[in-house]
Amino acid sequence: MLHDTQEMTMTASISDTFKAQLEAQRAQALAQLQAQRGGTLSRAESAADALAQASDDQATAATERGLAFTLEERESAELVAIDDALRRIADGSYGLCVSCGASIPAARLHANPVALRCVNCQDALEHGTPSRA
Repeated sequence: MLHDTQEMTMTASISDTFKAQLEAQRAQALAQLQAQRGGTLSRAESAADALAQASDDQATAATERGLAFTLEERESAELVAIDDALRRIADGSYGLCVSCGASIPAARLHANPVALRCVNCQDALEHGTPSRA
């Protein structure tokens, strides 16, 4: 029983560290999205501005627009993952593998604070093999 109490205390004490790390990443992702949108312009306004700009090379302009949309989608997905991790901190499930329920090592969470799975389950998912957990 002492081990469970110590583990719970450690989890509670480090969750603030992960929360701060996630909130900093969230602020950075929001700033990147805003910069990609040209400040406070909406996605549609940004696209309209890009289309309105005179360009000698339509292929380059199309590639740049595609890249901008891809980057925005990536940043949006990152925001969703960060918000999900913050919800897991709030509900006490942060740091537990969603596949096997094992604790995700703190080193993995520091490297990837939005990690959903332990290394074994993530490896199994990526390689299409059954988890050994």
